[in-house]
Amino acid sequence: MPLSSEFHPVDIPAKPGVYVYRDRFGVVIYVGKARNLRRRMSSYFQPSRLKTAEPKLRSLINSIHEWSFEVVRSEDEALILESKLIKAYAPHYNILMRDDKRYLLLKIDWNEKYPTLSLARIEKPGNFQYFGPFPQGSALKMTLEFLLAHFGLRACRDSEPDEETRKHCLKRIINDCCAPCIGKVTPEEYRARLDAALSVLDGNISELQEELDKRMKEYASAMNFEKAARCRDISANLAAVFGRKNRKFENPALPGEDPGMAAVKDLAEKLGLKTPPRHIIGFDISNILGQMAVASMVVMRDGRPDRSGYRRFRIKTVGQSDDFAMMKEVIQRHFSRLMQSGQPFPDLVMVDGGKGQLSSAIAGLVEISAPPLPILGLAERNEEIFLPGESLPVILSRHAPALRMLQALRDEAHRFAITFHRSLRHKRIEHSLLDDIPGIGEKRKIQLLRTFGSVAALRKTSPEEIAKKIPGLGLKTAQKISDALSAGKQ
Repeated sequence: MPLSSEFHPVDIPAKPGVYVYRDRFGVVIYVGKARNLRRRMSSYFQPSRLKTAEPKLRSLINSIHEWSFEVVRSEDEALILESKLIKAYAPHYNILMRDDKRYLLLKIDWNEKYPTLSLARIEKPGNFQYFGPFPQGSALKMTLEFLLAHFGLRACRDSEPDEETRKHCLKRIINDCCAPCIGKVTPEEYRARLDAALSVLDGNISELQEELDKRMKEYASAMNFEKAARCRDISANLAAVFGRKNRKFENPALPGEDPGMAAVKDLAEKLGLKTPPRHIIGFDISNILGQMAVASMVVMRDGRPDRSGYRRFRIKTVGQSDDFAMMKEVIQRHFSRLMQSGQPFPDLVMVDGGKGQLSSAIAGLVEISAPPLPILGLAERNEEIFLPGESLPVILSRHAPALRMLQALRDEAHRFAITFHRSLRHKRIEHSLLDDIPGIGEKRKIQLLRTFGSVAALRKTSPEEIAKKIPGLGLKTAQKISDALSAGKQ
């Protein structure tokens, strides 16, 4: 909303979330996260802070023309949303995150003779398996070090080291590695250790926590408080990073099996669908900036994106920021069109969100008397799958093919919605730049756009060239246009 002469903290909830600041041209200039939105956003508009702020912060505060926010459920969720928005909009003042910093992943290279867990930031194609991302980077690193030692997994870079390297391997000497490279365990025994570690990644941490708790008490009784504290910290990190229960480990697709169809079959099995959902559509709402609300629909066929079926929607009937009502509108519009044209329905519908979004989508289908079809909601916080009529969500393994396919569909819908939102914003900005130049009326604006094609092309043209190509336009006015467009680009 526009920034009035006085900022009113009462308008902001005291909840975790992400806030967005824009300049007078509508350009996103800063994205931030907060545990308490009201407290954090209020701090920018305190007169005392403006006087004592460093130049960069003072420049940011003076540039803020409009603000908006998005409430989330946790600080971790705010971290992830902040990262996504920074990457999408590249705000000028987010200098500290302009290096494209990413959250850590855990990685397994299945090409290695003795696969192990390692850290990564980017998913690469190949016979790799990834887990994450994990916002708690330091906790993840400490937990990974513990898991490698606890299960005796290989920690060296080379899966088959030479004799000299094996001879001086410190992990082998202190028994932190089961040394499969020298035959101390068989490949089958090593795989059993790896599967046990993967089970922890799956959220099965209770047994390990019980063992750590026992160790902690023993160390504390022996007055060894440093080791006791380490056991306590590792247990806490396990809960923070992998704290999900009752998950089942899934192996990757079999050699020669199409990964997309393997995911489709896996989803049908996990959700008890009568037939594999070869045609899936996913919906997402983009209302992050509070204006020009849009929605996206993306399509997967046989587990792979089908971009020919993508659709974009401008929200028409919902004026306020109400994601539930927006989801209902989009569902009704799309399926009404399918029913009127006689086109086939998809095998499965996914909406981005939890119970609220799912209920809104179902209500929309009921109101237009659409025939029943499988539908689910995917809540991003814990990747919970909500189904109609079920009070508890379905929890799949983080690395189950079915979940990874739904995540890819959800992320693609989110990307497509944000791209649409950004293009609309740029169009609005371009038109408003010409509208805001004194002395440039509607006819002159149309003449300029027809002659030069776009504001972007006009911006690159010299004042002399503008005056030359537009009859009756003097050099003074052309210079005024050039100056205004140059200022709008900043």
